[in-house]
Amino acid sequence: MAHYAILNMSNVVTKVISGKDEGDGDTNWELFYQEMFKQICKRTSYNTRGGIHKLGGIPFRKNYAGVGYTYDTTRDAFIPPKPYNSWILNDETCNWEPPIKPPIEGKEYQWDEDNKKWI
Repeated sequence: MAHYAILNMSNVVTKVISGKDEGDGDTNWELFYQEMFKQICKRTSYNTRGGIHKLGGIPFRKNYAGVGYTYDTTRDAFIPPKPYNSWILNDETCNWEPPIKPPIEGKEYQWDEDNKKWI
């Protein structure tokens, strides 16, 4: 089973569906679902996060799409919503990262956007 992201005219994901695998018949399933929903459709990989396929396969479009993600045509990648204005997009993973790393790995911190620090 494959997954497909349905996009609005701004390339923002409005819905993610389960659908037919690419090799299932001679149909271009992206075009099929695009016609069905009357919106842009792009396949997404459930097992891809941050440009890594968690089962060791080939990563696809950097991240599994979710509602509110943006499809970047230049990067051919799904990018999650930006959590804070100060965070920076990592071009390799297409995920947002804080301007400074948390002080101690393994501990839980919360980002303070007003003061641009971890608490």
